[in-house]
Amino acid sequence: MKSIYVIRHCEAEGQPPESSLTDKGLMQAIDLATFFNNVKIERIISSPYKRAIQTIQPLAKQLNVEIEINSQLKERVLSTEHLSDWFEKLRTTFEDFELKFKGGESSKEAVTRIIEVIEDVFNGEFENTIIVTHGNLMSLLLNHFNKEFGFDEWSRLSNPDVYHIKSENNKITLERLWN
Repeated sequence: MKSIYVIRHCEAEGQPPESSLTDKGLMQAIDLATFFNNVKIERIISSPYKRAIQTIQPLAKQLNVEIEINSQLKERVLSTEHLSDWFEKLRTTFEDFELKFKGGESSKEAVTRIIEVIEDVFNGEFENTIIVTHGNLMSLLLNHFNKEFGFDEWSRLSNPDVYHIKSENNKITLERLWN
């Protein structure tokens, strides 16, 4: 059996890659480390964004596990242009996975890159891995395994959030662990 714990980063100050966690987010990161106290984690892979790395640093330090940075886990870019109606545009990308806005990435392109990471983990040597990423990319991943997970479920994700993906005998199960 292989387990992947997919974590959405803690509360952050903004969306740019260099945005830090808020004071509340830093406390959430400590709570997250406590949450994983009794789980044997062997590998940690994170988005290169500062908020993702800060989210998992307390746990990585506690476990003495190196954080592997993987750019395939970075946040999905909806568009490089300012979209005043970004919320509705994002909703439509959950309905049409081929839809792509200027300078952005389609849902299909985004899910393809995170699935590559997931498959690498499932085919790897470690049994328990943490992946730290962002809400939109995490939602697309969850949708890949459960088509009922869509835009509305994305909108209900918390910062942080944790889903457990298990692969056992070629059967994938999902479970939300964070409330």
